[in-house]
Amino acid sequence: MGLTTWKFTVEDYHKMAESGILHPDERLELIDGEICKMSPIGRRHAAYVTRIANHFVRLLGSDMTIVNVQNPIILNDLSEPEPDVSLLKPRQDQYFSGLPQAADVYLVIEVAESSLESDRSEKLPRYAAAAIPEVWLINAFTHQLECYRHPDNGRYREYQTLERGDSVRLVSFPDVLINLDSILFEG
Repeated sequence: MGLTTWKFTVEDYHKMAESGILHPDERLELIDGEICKMSPIGRRHAAYVTRIANHFVRLLGSDMTIVNVQNPIILNDLSEPEPDVSLLKPRQDQYFSGLPQAADVYLVIEVAESSLESDRSEKLPRYAAAAIPEVWLINAFTHQLECYRHPDNGRYREYQTLERGDSVRLVSFPDVLINLDSILFEG
């Protein structure tokens, strides 16, 4: 006889938080019905998140996107990750009436100090399955950006590794050219 496991829904997860079962200061996220503890935020991670968020606020402004920092996105009934930075479709209420859903997301950015492998193996396929058009994984040690685009059947069809000196255009904003020197720190 195997172990019995329980898959929590997003609704269950929210009820546990509201009732105090989950402490508000815990760094948790819901992935495929499992409540996962997130890695602590280190100095490199924090610096990257601040730099990226500030860059996108300056570059795109609030008319084109909402820059969402370390806040939840509902991918489906069983997954609510908290990406480091996400670019969301603008809404008048700033998502006050409900958390962003996968269809509201232009870009997800995950910054990794210790979580690169789990971001690749755990989060990336879930973002692809939810049809997030573009995901960036930033390695805070090598200062490289892994760019994943065009989800298809739970995988991204396009992948490239970029570094300082390279430029990239966003899938959702093809007219915007981003010089990665403005995002990536020097090694």
